[in-house]
Amino acid sequence: MKKFFEEFKAFALKGNVMDLAIGVIIGAAFGDIVTSFTEDFINPLIACIGGAEVGGKIQIGSTGQYLNWGHFITAVINFLIMAFCIFLMMKGVNKLLSLGRKKAEEAPKAPPEPTKEEVLLTEIRDLLKQNNSQQ
Repeated sequence: MKKFFEEFKAFALKGNVMDLAIGVIIGAAFGDIVTSFTEDFINPLIACIGGAEVGGKIQIGSTGQYLNWGHFITAVINFLIMAFCIFLMMKGVNKLLSLGRKKAEEAPKAPPEPTKEEVLLTEIRDLLKQNNSQQ
């Protein structure tokens, strides 16, 4: 049982899980902002332009049940706004990542360190040159 909890702890504290948790929390808050934007700005504009009530509903029979088609349209508008915002954010992130990759590719790479044999051969060559020039 102890091993199970250790594995769970390692899983829960991984970066991906924490990033996902943060994303869900921010997404929920962002969803509330988009919902407010849709209900407080978009729906009244649609109602003014087209004269239609976005929050409409249709009664089904005599049972008192309603189809809230206006809420469905609002949810679709919310989804489209959120999807567009996420698309824009991902384009921005990808652009930043590609800029970072380009800079890393453009940076000149240092030549590799010579091996011990190469260093010794270079010293021998220099000594031979020096001996030949003295004679």
